[in-house]
Amino acid sequence: MNKIVLALTGAFVLSAQAVLAQNTLPASTPGVAASPMYPALPSETPDEFKAPVDGYDYVKRSVMVPMRDGVKLNTVVIVPRKARNAPILLTRTPYNAAELTSHNESSQMESILQGYDNAADVVVEGGYIRVVQDVRGKYGSEGDYVMNRALSGSALNPTPVDHATDTWDTIEWLVKNIPETNGKVGIIGISYDGFLPLMALVNPHPALKAAVPMNPMVDGWRGDDWFHNGAFRQVNLSYVLEQVVTRRNEAKWYTSHYDDYDMFIRAGSVGELARQRGVEQSGFWRKIVAHPSYDAFWRGQAMDRILGAQPVTVPTLLVHSLWDAEDIYGAIAVYKAIKPRDQDGKVFLALGPWNHGGAIGDGSRLGALRFNSDTALHFRQEILRPFLDRYLKDDAPSEQIAPVSAFETGSNKWRSLNSWPSGCVSGCAIAPATLKLAANSRLSLTNAASRPASAPAQRAAFDEYVSDPAKPVPYRARPIAPYGYDEAKGQTWPRWLVDDQREASGRTDVLTYTTDVLTAPVKISGEPVAHLLASTSGTDADWVVKLIDVYPDQVAAQPEMGGYQLMVSGDIFRGRYRESLETAKPIAANTALPYSFALPTANHVFLPGHRIMVQVQSSWFPLYDRNPQTFVPNIFYAQPADYKKATQRIYHDSYIELPLVGATR
Repeated sequence: MNKIVLALTGAFVLSAQAVLAQNTLPASTPGVAASPMYPALPSETPDEFKAPVDGYDYVKRSVMVPMRDGVKLNTVVIVPRKARNAPILLTRTPYNAAELTSHNESSQMESILQGYDNAADVVVEGGYIRVVQDVRGKYGSEGDYVMNRALSGSALNPTPVDHATDTWDTIEWLVKNIPETNGKVGIIGISYDGFLPLMALVNPHPALKAAVPMNPMVDGWRGDDWFHNGAFRQVNLSYVLEQVVTRRNEAKWYTSHYDDYDMFIRAGSVGELARQRGVEQSGFWRKIVAHPSYDAFWRGQAMDRILGAQPVTVPTLLVHSLWDAEDIYGAIAVYKAIKPRDQDGKVFLALGPWNHGGAIGDGSRLGALRFNSDTALHFRQEILRPFLDRYLKDDAPSEQIAPVSAFETGSNKWRSLNSWPSGCVSGCAIAPATLKLAANSRLSLTNAASRPASAPAQRAAFDEYVSDPAKPVPYRARPIAPYGYDEAKGQTWPRWLVDDQREASGRTDVLTYTTDVLTAPVKISGEPVAHLLASTSGTDADWVVKLIDVYPDQVAAQPEMGGYQLMVSGDIFRGRYRESLETAKPIAANTALPYSFALPTANHVFLPGHRIMVQVQSSWFPLYDRNPQTFVPNIFYAQPADYKKATQRIYHDSYIELPLVGATR
């Protein structure tokens, strides 16, 4: 019986194969793919699906806006349903306009804008038409992508187009083709999207009535994304890969180690890691490697230099985050450059206790810090919205906005000021004070600035440590998660600047100096300046200086803050640029030499019961590439044999100049 069944089954299979063969084109038919020859069922997919939008409170349009050279840029326009004579709020971005206007699938405009790079509550409550555009060469836009494309007509950009011309052409199209607008445009954005409003201020379109650069990229060598005072920020290697090598960011940086510290140190030099990961295929990476010093390449695209050379014609609100892990230099640099030319009160500044882009999120906390209020909400509702309404709406009241709105950390209070830096509106002044790095790991604070002594006899007192490139100082507690913003993946990069610094203070290759417990508040407003008198047994060295607020041993309201070491300001300086930022030179070994460099701006009160600490070290890894401590022409190409231990000495003539706020006499 079983044999009969098997025989019948085999016959059926052979029969089916024969039928299939009769209804299929021969596989060998040239240029024609094999396909079934039966009648097709009616497709259940419409030729074009038109989503019902009757219940939406907005209308979304995607258009290709032509530029003067014929290139078209993908532009998403979101118009509130009831918009009439509404102003436009524009953001230009390399980060995917379609995605930035579709954070959620929703019929509500505020919901789809809930995320980067949108101050959604301000946009919706203000009735603004929201426009987000892909810059040329990215995502849906045509053209070629160049990182921070320089101004046209310069040596860095021989073409007739740049971000300034593209913004001008975009605004021209928007005011002529969006019937719901009142013809007034504001431009806003964070980070790279904050750099683009600065470019829009160069020969601005007449309809551009307000600009809000938030945490903008300004000078990639002095203190923003790529370098800090000559030290390369190698954690951004993944960004260079993902942002530049493909139009839609399809190429992804892969994880090879749980601890980023291990990944970077095992690769050797950052140039070698770039080779291993294919980053060297990026044209921008090749430019970075070719320009390790502050030469014409970097100076020619520094926006503070560019804008400082022209009058201020567009009301501008610069937004700075006091703990910005990416662009802590830019906003303050632009403010210092353009405010002296502000004849009509068009330049405004806001400083908040945020991370990079934190002003559009929850500003009630940052890491372990608590601010007693939602500082970001205060900024958006009490500073940003009145600013935009004042300059973009036809019938808005002309609200008075403080020239400077600065959150004071430590005391956790907002201050309305007339300028920056300034400690208060009236009745106080800023005078340089000295934090001297003294013997026995002590800091002494005096209310007068001093200079490093020059007499050899006074240089006998010093502290020293051995800096070993094989064991660089981690910039945060290990294991170090990869650079990124996804908290679900453990990526806490945005808040590392408020990490507890106790781990570093316990290392033998970090010098720590501390004041006595404070009996009165000490307030600083502005940039602390490090003045080191230092020597190295090598021929190159990095110097890292951190100004730290040490909390009391016990904090009843928040026990985990007991003894916390909060970095208020800190930065790095690559010693080879001691004499010239443009020309690297070897350091004379075992010779006490002065090094001076500014730290990021602060607005902080060291409270009674706290102490002030300064830490000095020679590596900050893997945030910055390792200095081999042997002079080589280009550290990107340093070889394993170049990395050598060095004995570093910090002389007691070294000090930190503090912008101390005191009462006027």
